[in-house]
Amino acid sequence: MERRALLKSAAALAFATAGEPLLQAVSPAIPVVDAHIHLFDPTRPGGIPWPEKTDSVLFHPALPPRYSRLAQPHGVVGAIAVECSSWLVDNFWLLDVVEKNPIMLGFIGDLLPDTPDFAATLDRLHRSPLVLGIRYGNLWSRDLGAAVKNTEFVSGLKLMAQAGLVLETANPNAALIAAVLQVADHVPDLRIVLDHLPHAEVPTDDAALAEYESNLRELSHRPKIFVKGSEIVRRIDSRVSLDVSSYKGALDRLWDLFGEDRIFFGSDWPNSDSLANFDDTFGIARKYIATRSVEAQQKYFWKNSMTVYRWKPRTPEQRQLRPKIPATP
Repeated sequence: MERRALLKSAAALAFATAGEPLLQAVSPAIPVVDAHIHLFDPTRPGGIPWPEKTDSVLFHPALPPRYSRLAQPHGVVGAIAVECSSWLVDNFWLLDVVEKNPIMLGFIGDLLPDTPDFAATLDRLHRSPLVLGIRYGNLWSRDLGAAVKNTEFVSGLKLMAQAGLVLETANPNAALIAAVLQVADHVPDLRIVLDHLPHAEVPTDDAALAEYESNLRELSHRPKIFVKGSEIVRRIDSRVSLDVSSYKGALDRLWDLFGEDRIFFGSDWPNSDSLANFDDTFGIARKYIATRSVEAQQKYFWKNSMTVYRWKPRTPEQRQLRPKIPATP
C-alpha cells in the first residue's frame, strides 16, 4: 500500500526532470534553527506516555544536551521543542527544561482548546515568551475536523490568535488538510503550521487525490499557513532511502505551492532516529535546499522560523540572527 501511494504521489506531484543536477553543499556560513524536536525523559518518576518502553530506539532520555552534541556540528544554533505528551502537567515540565537550556528558543505545547480551563492554562503558560503555541491533529485519538465544528474549540483558537500564538498540526492526511482549511476559514488571523507535510498520506483514489491537491492549493493562497519540512526521509520499497533525488519531486511541488517564504526546517529528532541518524536526516534537507539560492537557504534554515514563531534570541549566536534595523539618517 505504501509503495502504491508513493508511486501515485510521485506521479501527481513531481514536476522536475529526473536529470536535473543536485548541488551537494549549503553555504557553511548559514546558521540553522531546528524547528521540530521532541524532548522527554523516560527515567522521570511516573514515566511518560510516549515513546513506548518496547521501542529500543527511542526509549532513552531525549534532552537538550544530547541534542546539542548531535546538532551543533551542523551549524544548529537554536531549536524549538514540540510537546509529545498528552499530559497537561508535561507542558510545565517542558517549560522548565526549555528555560534551563538556552539553545532552546521555545516550545509548542499540548492543550485542548475546548476545555473549560484552556484560557486559564494558556494564560499561565504564555507568561513565558518561550511558549510559542500548541499542537492539535492526528494524534492522541483527536480529530481536528470534528473539533473545529465545536464553538468552544474555535473560541480557544481565537484566543491563541489574539495572543500571537501558533497552531501546529500533526501527521497530515487528506482529512487533516481539509480540516486545516476549515480552521483557517474560522480563524483567519491564526498562524498555522503543517507539520510533516513531506510525509503526508496522499490519497490513491483519483477523486480523493484531486480534492486533496485542491485543498493544498487553497491553503497555499493563505499567507498565514506555513509548511514545516520535517519527516522527509521515509521507506521506499521497504528500504530507507538516503538519496535526495527520491524526495525531490514531492518537495519541489510543496516549494512551488507555498514558496520560499513559508517553508522551514525541522528534523523531528529523536523520532527521526527510527529511520536515520541525525547526520543523515539533516544531510537530506541540506542537499535538497542547496538547489536553491543563498537567500532561500537562509529563509529555510532560520529566517522563516522567526517569522512563524516570533522567537526571541537567548544566546550570542541566536542574537546574530536578528534582522538588521537600518540606522536613522
